Amino acid sequence: MSNTLYTASRRALDFYAQRLIPMDVVLSAKLPTGPKLFVANHPTTSDPVMLTLLTEERIHTLITEFCFDMPVLGPALRKGGHVPVVAGRGREAFDSAHELLDGGHNVAIFPEGALSPAKGGVYPLRNGAARLALSTGAAVIPVGIALDPDRIHRVDISRLYTDGPYAMTVGAPLHFGGEMSDRSRVLSVSGAIRHEIIRLAYLSGQRLGMTQRALVQPSLGWAQAIGLVTA
Repeated sequence: MSNTLYTASRRALDFYAQRLIPMDVVLSAKLPTGPKLFVANHPTTSDPVMLTLLTEERIHTLITEFCFDMPVLGPALRKGGHVPVVAGRGREAFDSAHELLDGGHNVAIFPEGALSPAKGGVYPLRNGAARLALSTGAAVIPVGIALDPDRIHRVDISRLYTDGPYAMTVGAPLHFGGEMSDRSRVLSVSGAIRHEIIRLAYLSGQRLGMTQRALVQPSLGWAQAIGLVTA
């Protein structure tokens, strides 16, 4: 997909988001130059598209393969240069992401490896994001997403979000050193990334006023984990 076509499609998405989805985006720090690895929680199937609104720069997102077979969305993902993650062939997606980052491009990944729990929270992360961060040295940009659960539209195994408030909190860039072959280091980095995603998602939810049913109860484990509330 040419840069011109990508820019045009992104403008169309921006137009759509401004009118149908009230965006609430907070950046904790200016995004750095150079390749960036965006990592986020994944409450809906719409999230990969919404992440592209965070920067004018092109983002290549790792997305589960079934999305590429969906009408309209699938062709758009392929033309946008996004990377399918095929079951049992995760190494291919990892290598594609590694090549993109080494080439100076931006990559987005949802390290839970699946949609987040329907009632809130964040699954334990798979280690691909940590391994990419260690092997490429790219800046890791954590993102916490929160939205109105009553506006999520379930279609088969998808969760679409086509209207209502959509909040993203973008954390300060994270930089990690160490070897990808060091399993304990990989687990430590993965834990640090998850901690930031949880913290940022909680802040996003607070801005939406999700303080009772939609945030505190489903996300009590998040808040306890980062010291915002006690048991």
